[in-house]
Amino acid sequence: MASPAFADRPDPLAGHPQALRPLTVDLVAAVLDHRGYAVVTDDDGDLVGRWDDSLIWFLRRGTLDELLQIRTVAAPTFGIDQVPALYAFCNSWNHDRLWPKAFVHVDDDGRAQVCGEVVTDLERGVTPHQLDQLLDCGITAGCQLATAVGLLPGGTPG
Repeated sequence: MASPAFADRPDPLAGHPQALRPLTVDLVAAVLDHRGYAVVTDDDGDLVGRWDDSLIWFLRRGTLDELLQIRTVAAPTFGIDQVPALYAFCNSWNHDRLWPKAFVHVDDDGRAQVCGEVVTDLERGVTPHQLDQLLDCGITAGCQLATAVGLLPGGTPG
């Protein structure tokens, strides 16, 4: 049975479970919906959801939209004076962990946030089970990063 979100379209999870499928927004949304996660489509057509106070985007990149990028933006914001400490935190995080890659983003207002991302090349396709595992790992690792960032001194809750 198709998810209500896909009532007017074919169910992207239907078919042989081991068949490789192209990475599509509908497939990502269906797998997230199957897990019970609430996501919305932003103004750019990308999927985004909230986990605790942090946001996680599910993006497709590459010339054929074959790259899955799961990007976490940790909720706390920091002053520009905290950027060197945030760089040290990210360097330590990246040294000790494979996922997600952590980095610092400074917005136009001079507020800094720590972001994390997991990128996977799915040029040859993906099964719903594989995609479920990738999404779960990206979300779990992103939430671990967000929790660690929330413990850093000097942050303002998001």
